[in-house]
Amino acid sequence: MTPVTVIQGDGPLVLGIPHAGTYVPPEIMANLNSNGQALADTDWHIDQLYADLLPGLGVVRANFHRYVIDANRDPTGASLYPGQNTTTLVPLTDFDGEPIWTNPPTDADIEARLADYHAPYHAALQSELTRVQAKHGIAILYDCHSIRSHIPFLFDDTLPDFNIGTDQGKTCAPQITEVVQGICKTAPGYSSVLNGRFKGGWTTRHYGQPEQGIHAIQMELAQSTYLQNEAAPWTYDATKAADLRHHLTHILASLTALAPTLGASS
Repeated sequence: MTPVTVIQGDGPLVLGIPHAGTYVPPEIMANLNSNGQALADTDWHIDQLYADLLPGLGVVRANFHRYVIDANRDPTGASLYPGQNTTTLVPLTDFDGEPIWTNPPTDADIEARLADYHAPYHAALQSELTRVQAKHGIAILYDCHSIRSHIPFLFDDTLPDFNIGTDQGKTCAPQITEVVQGICKTAPGYSSVLNGRFKGGWTTRHYGQPEQGIHAIQMELAQSTYLQNEAAPWTYDATKAADLRHHLTHILASLTALAPTLGASS
């Protein structure tokens, strides 16, 4: 299994998909306990949800599971949300705070996984953003995520449907935020928030350098918006997904149309 799949697009958008992969090498799977082996904290079917929304979309997808190593965490191990419950570079617990390992990884294990999985994913992502920016004068990284809408260990109450993250406006031009937030706020039957519990992960914060012509925005979707149930077997609901895909298409098409105006001003 290659650690990353890249689909080169011809437009200014690149979709990052760090958490849809389910591959766990056998030697690592053997060290997970039964809870960990369930791989419950996957961004289930998020790649299917975004597939073929627009022609020419670039995609960089991690094929490995976040329990192997989390491609959306700082490689130094620094916390994304100091003082809050969150998962680490190689998670020791699931999203409910329950242990996932029988034999937790050693420091040497983590270093090996950084080299074998984390680094190749980000090398591919950087390469694709560089290529797109060279072609268009600008690149927009749209980082695709989803999560259960109710996880008391990580956040109170029920998560909104659309969770937009820009690290308080630092990772992209304000026009990008306005477009995405405007579509989400007016989508009938959906709730949304900007820089709420999820303000953008390490990927968004690392690559989002609008002054350099690379913009990044994270979209964390509540899985209730496109799954039949937020529990195993995590079944994709085609009817729910069709409605959601309509709004996601609107977002991505609007960003594609906006990009040339940003490039001209960068």
